[in-house]
Amino acid sequence: MKYQEALNYMDSLNNYGIVPGLGSIRELCRRLDNPQDRLRFVHIAGTNGKGSVLAYVSTVAGCAGYRVGRYISPAVREYRERFQVNGGMITQKDFCGLLEELRQVCDSMAAEGLPHPTPFEVETALGFLYFSQKECDLVVLETGMGGRLDATNVIRNTLVAALTSVSMDHMQYLGNTLGAIAGEKAGIFKPGCRAVCIEQEPEAMEVIRAQAQQLQIPLTLADGKKATRVRYGLERQRFDYDGMKDLEIGLAGRYQIHNAVLAVEVCRALGECGFDIPEKALRQGLRDTRWPGRFTILGRKPLFVADGAHNEDAAKKLAESIEFYFTNKRIIFIMGILKDKEYEKIIGITARYADQILTVAPPGNPRAMGSYELAREAAKVHPRVTAVDSLEEAVEISHLLAGREDVIVAFGSLSYLGRLMEIMEEREKKGKR
Repeated sequence: MKYQEALNYMDSLNNYGIVPGLGSIRELCRRLDNPQDRLRFVHIAGTNGKGSVLAYVSTVAGCAGYRVGRYISPAVREYRERFQVNGGMITQKDFCGLLEELRQVCDSMAAEGLPHPTPFEVETALGFLYFSQKECDLVVLETGMGGRLDATNVIRNTLVAALTSVSMDHMQYLGNTLGAIAGEKAGIFKPGCRAVCIEQEPEAMEVIRAQAQQLQIPLTLADGKKATRVRYGLERQRFDYDGMKDLEIGLAGRYQIHNAVLAVEVCRALGECGFDIPEKALRQGLRDTRWPGRFTILGRKPLFVADGAHNEDAAKKLAESIEFYFTNKRIIFIMGILKDKEYEKIIGITARYADQILTVAPPGNPRAMGSYELAREAAKVHPRVTAVDSLEEAVEISHLLAGREDVIVAFGSLSYLGRLMEIMEEREKKGKR
C-alpha cells in the first residue's frame, strides 16, 4: 500500500460514519493483541481546549526526558499529525504498513458479519499499534467526541484523566443538558487513576465530582483564576501560579492561561504516578509548546489571526480574546462553519466585532456549510457580508479590505485552517502584503 492509496482507503471508510460504543474497537484491538494494554495514558476529554492541553502536557513530558506519544484529531495540515512521538509525525512507511495490517483485520471482521470499524476506530487502533511499537513511556490521548463511549476509552491503563471546559456540543450524541454531556466526558475516569478538572459550570461540576466519588479517585480542580500577575500578549504570555513565578507560554488567547494551569496540574498528577517532571522541564515545556490554529498569528500588517472556534463556547472565548487584544481595531472576518454546528449562535456571538464578514465553505469537507448559505445567515445580524467561492479568494479580498493597522480573523472550523496556513505562506513567499 502506497501513501496515497492509504489516504484513499481512509477516505473510503467515511461511509461507516460515527458509531458511538466500544464493542467494535474492543474486538478490533483484541485481534491486534491489545496494544493499548502495553501503554500508559493521560486521557483528555472536554468540549474545547483538549488539543492545547495535550500539547502542553506532551511537550513538558518530552522535556523531562520521556518518550511521549500524542494522538490528536483533527489534523490541521497533514493527516499524519494524528500520530506523533516527541513531536515527530509517523513516517509514511510506518503508516502504510500499520494500515495494511489493520485493513486485513477489518476485512476479516466484516466477512464474519461483524460491524466494520469506523474511521476513528481504525485511526485509534493504529495509534495504539504505533505507540506500542515505538515503546512510548507515556501516551497523551485526546478523545474524539464525548468520552464514555469514545473509541479511545477502550484503554485501561489511565494514569491521569483530565477534563477541559465542558459546554454544549454534539448534543445529538451526548445529550441535551450540560450535566448529561459532563457525565459522558467524565466517563473516561477509571478506578485507580487521578482526575484533574478545570473549573466548570456548577451543573457540570456536580456530575464530575459525583463520578470521581463513585470511583473513589482523587479529583484535583485546576482553577485558572488562581493564576496571578498575568501578562497577556500575542507572542508570549506570563503568569504566576501556586508558588511558581513567571511561567511563560507561547500560545495566544486569554483562555490559554486556564489551559496551561490545567496542564500544570496534570503534570503534577503524573509526578504522583512516578514520572519525574522537574520544574525546569515544566517551564521549558510550557514555553516551547506550539499548537497551530488556536489564535495563531499567520501574518502582520495587517495582523492575520486563525482560530479553530467551532462551537458556542469556543466562539465566546474567541470573542473575549478579540475584545481584549483588538479593542478599537477594525476587524475583517473570514468565517467557515460546518453545517452540523450551532452556526446561528457562533454568528450571534462574534458578528458584532466585524466591520466586514467574508464567508467560505471549508474545502474538502462533506459537512461544510455552503458559503452562500452561511452568508444568508450572517446577513440576518450584520449589514456587510460577502460570500466567496474559495479560501484563496477570501484571503485576497480580506487583504484588499484591510489596512495595515487592521486585523483579519479567520475562524469557524479547524478543518480549513491548514489550507489557510499554506495560502498565507505562499503569499509571504511572493512578498504580498
